[in-house]
Amino acid sequence: MATLNTQTLLTLFLLLLLAAAAAAADAGGGGEREALLRFKAGVASDPGGLLRGWTTAASPDHCAWPGVSCGGNGEVVALNVSSSPGRRLAGALSPAVAALRGLRVLALPSHALSGQLPAAIWSLRRLLVLDLSGNRLQGEIPPALACAGLQTLDLSYNQLNGSVPASLGALPGLRRLSLASNRLGGAIPDELGGAGCRSLQYLDLSGNLLVGGIPRSLGNCSKLEALLLSSNLLDDVIPPEIGRLRNLRALDVSRNSLSGSVPAELGGCVELSVLVLSNPYTPIGGSNSSDYGDVDDFNYFQGGIPDAVVALPKLRVLWAPRATLEGELPRNWSACQSLEMINLGENLFSGGIPNGLVECSHLKFLNLSSNKLTGAIDPSLTVPCMDVFDVSGNRFSGAMPVFEQKGCPSSQLPFDDLVSEYSSFFSYQALAGFRSSSFVLGTDLTSYHSFAQNNFTGPVKSLPLAADKLGMQGSYAFLADGNNIAGQLQPDLFSKCNSSRGFIVDVSNNLITGGIPVEIGSLCSSLVVLGVAGNQLSGLIPTSIGQLNYLISLDLSRNHLGGEIPTSVKNLPNLERLSLGHNFLNGTIPTEINQLYSLKVLDLSSNLLTGEIPGALADLRNLTALLLDNNKLTGKIPSAFAKSMSLTMFNLSFNNLSGPVPANSNTVRCDSVIGNPLLQSCHMYTLAVPSAAQQGRGLNSNDYNDTSSADSQNQGGSNSFNAIEIASITSATAIVSVLLALIVLFIYTRKCAPRMSSRSSRRREVITFQDIGVPITYETVVRATGSFNASNCIGSGGFGATYKAEISPGVLVAIKRLSVGRFQGVQQFHAEIKTLGRLRHPNLVTLVGYHLGESEMFLIYNYLPGGNLERFIQERSKRPVDWKMLHKIALDIAKALAYLHDTCVPRILHRDVKPSNILLDTEYNAYLSDFGLARLLGNSETHATTGVAGTFGYVAPEYAMTCRVSDKADVYSYGVVLMELISDKKALDPSFSPYGNGFNIVAWACMLLRQGRAREFFIDGLWDVGPHDDLVETLHLAVMCTVDSLSVRPTMKQVVQRLKQLQPPIREHR
Repeated sequence: MATLNTQTLLTLFLLLLLAAAAAAADAGGGGEREALLRFKAGVASDPGGLLRGWTTAASPDHCAWPGVSCGGNGEVVALNVSSSPGRRLAGALSPAVAALRGLRVLALPSHALSGQLPAAIWSLRRLLVLDLSGNRLQGEIPPALACAGLQTLDLSYNQLNGSVPASLGALPGLRRLSLASNRLGGAIPDELGGAGCRSLQYLDLSGNLLVGGIPRSLGNCSKLEALLLSSNLLDDVIPPEIGRLRNLRALDVSRNSLSGSVPAELGGCVELSVLVLSNPYTPIGGSNSSDYGDVDDFNYFQGGIPDAVVALPKLRVLWAPRATLEGELPRNWSACQSLEMINLGENLFSGGIPNGLVECSHLKFLNLSSNKLTGAIDPSLTVPCMDVFDVSGNRFSGAMPVFEQKGCPSSQLPFDDLVSEYSSFFSYQALAGFRSSSFVLGTDLTSYHSFAQNNFTGPVKSLPLAADKLGMQGSYAFLADGNNIAGQLQPDLFSKCNSSRGFIVDVSNNLITGGIPVEIGSLCSSLVVLGVAGNQLSGLIPTSIGQLNYLISLDLSRNHLGGEIPTSVKNLPNLERLSLGHNFLNGTIPTEINQLYSLKVLDLSSNLLTGEIPGALADLRNLTALLLDNNKLTGKIPSAFAKSMSLTMFNLSFNNLSGPVPANSNTVRCDSVIGNPLLQSCHMYTLAVPSAAQQGRGLNSNDYNDTSSADSQNQGGSNSFNAIEIASITSATAIVSVLLALIVLFIYTRKCAPRMSSRSSRRREVITFQDIGVPITYETVVRATGSFNASNCIGSGGFGATYKAEISPGVLVAIKRLSVGRFQGVQQFHAEIKTLGRLRHPNLVTLVGYHLGESEMFLIYNYLPGGNLERFIQERSKRPVDWKMLHKIALDIAKALAYLHDTCVPRILHRDVKPSNILLDTEYNAYLSDFGLARLLGNSETHATTGVAGTFGYVAPEYAMTCRVSDKADVYSYGVVLMELISDKKALDPSFSPYGNGFNIVAWACMLLRQGRAREFFIDGLWDVGPHDDLVETLHLAVMCTVDSLSVRPTMKQVVQRLKQLQPPIREHR
């Protein structure tokens, strides 16, 4: 009986235990269900219904809900909700997900979740995968993480700030870390390459604001396959320790501020497939460009590409354009069978194309453009099989190569996702950039070969297009403009034209003779662009040209073509540009041109055309440029042109037109019809000088004067006022104006002046930023300068005159007296001048204080007794040549500009760097002055000649043309100053006049370097006392600072680094 009772009690106990466990499980399940529902409640938008099934009505078991996975015990272990276009969750990420304590996978990529990244997520100790990439989450990654088992952390493409936590380097199982395209700052922690990185395979920190160097400790991450650090603010060098990463497949360090040489140790990365050292394109997937402000830093390498790098057996993409690489191209390409893409364009490479490139049988993309390469091109290169071959802008010579027609090898290389991503992106960007610059925006370009801007000779016998490429679905472009190609325009040039959907040929600016093939319409019906301008073509324009139904641009200008314009041009429905100017075409303008509804540019200038201007031309609604100047056209100007809304360029000058000029028109201006003596008086005459485009090539100053006198004579027969009437009206108006001015002045003097005077007396405060040992007051400044007496003036510039002032015995300051009313907004002036007053750098002139009154404004600087650099340069013949002194001055100013650009927040652009704004002390230490004044005070009268802040000869060309300022404009100005410092020429030296307009010290430096005459650039005696290599390198640096491409110009920080590398030895070289 006792045994029975014991068994019964034991059974009851087990039943109760099971019931309690079931209840606990049910309670736990209910808690997780509630957490999931709270997550759903935070979602504000679910257009794709991804969470529609998350209801107890649809399924009481939350483990069956879409995107939810549970373990064997019913615990939620994964929340994985995929997105697709039109099916993205929006709203907040609820911290309720942290209640799923067993969660191992939280993956919500590419949605539109926003707000703060919940801190509670980092408490999920079992979390293995956290993928919230492609959302809009904000916040920081905490310095300490409880989820120590993380294997994948992907928070890329969000809006996170803060820094990269060092604790990420202590996660032993972390394999994939992607924080790309956020707003993370600070340095990459060395701990990231600590003992915890042994499992790390993928590291992507690109598209942030990271600073400092690349940690050398990353060389310890032995399993690392991808290291992507592009689009940051990283400086220093590529660590040679990276060469220890034998499993590395992709290395991207582009769009930073790296310098130094490309380490040969990278040859140890035997699995490397993608190497990106620089990249002018916006990164893959975009970036938070708005977060970068106007930062335009780039990598600035020294030397060339090591042979060990091109010998990597699995290298498929080598991308390093605009990286300032120099020397000869690598010679050892014996292991290049895997290479598919090489871009070394816009560097400083010299010598020829190495023969070893012939062995790169899978090469589809080769860009060596804009270097200094010479010699001939090997016809054995597999150019016909390449999608992109670009050697433009070099110094190649010899006959145009006729490439061997071989079969193109079928790609048997294994698929690699990283290689595919980069190669597809680079190919797309290169072709898109070509389309945008070649008037072929509407074409689907798939391949181009460019030999432009070289010294090739002989005829073009055939196009480098392999038989395998025939029948391609896209367009093909062949460019050979700007060479010395001779011979006739052979029909063979178009023999493969009909094998593609679009054909582009540009052989402009050569020496081609003969005529246009009569059968061109049937030879090349798929022709999209034909450019043969600037040659010596003669004969007629064939009527078969009307068969080119796909033609978008036809440029036959600047040849010797005669005859009439064929009426068959009306059959070109897609034509947007028709340029036939500067030929000997005669006859009339075909009225059928008005059927070219797509036409945007029509240039028939400088021919022998007669007859009237067809009024139907005004019906071309897309026409933006109509140039008919320098012909023999007669009749009236069609009045319909006065109503044209699209025309922005219009020129009918130098014809025989007559009748009235259409009135009330912004299109038909008087300066667009000059040189037509039979035209009636033009009442809309303005004083604006017509542009070169409006004037036509034949316009000169004599033509303009003759026309003006003719117009004045013509006015006598019109209904306008004569000269006497105009003079009388003008005199009367002037007298009335003077009387009114006197009355206003009298009232002002009686009523306003006393009040103003008393108010001014109360506003004579001098605000100081630095104690100079004695008090500075308004009265002491006025007294010390002798009431700004000219005898105390030590300089005058665009912002005002500078006076020497002895405030107290032995205490000297410089007073820059500003023009009153040069700024807008008193509060803004105070704020900005205080910002300048806080700046402290050994090579900046110290702003001591300022005064801002209603009748007087001045700035107070520390006084420097050595004068300015302009005087130093003028008087250096009185001193022995000292290379160390010149180098020190150059380095001092570079440091000052680097401080303004890279250290100041916000950065300060000088905008008027020139020798007179560089001051010296008695030890020849250099100091930059007038910094910040261009922004503070606006353009000065002195600067008005350039239209921008700056001085002729020192203003960067892009700044002068667009008025868009950047730090690279200061770099250009610095480069000019550096040239003046080491030469005996001024920026715009009179000795340059024989070279023609526009020739300056920059052009002179480039010419001497190109001709191997660098020694002639330097001041007398400098070559004898300075190290020759360093002098030439300094000149190279100055030239690099003044190149047209902003991306090629170094930053001032990089200039400082380079000058430090050229530090003169203690004893001068002799």
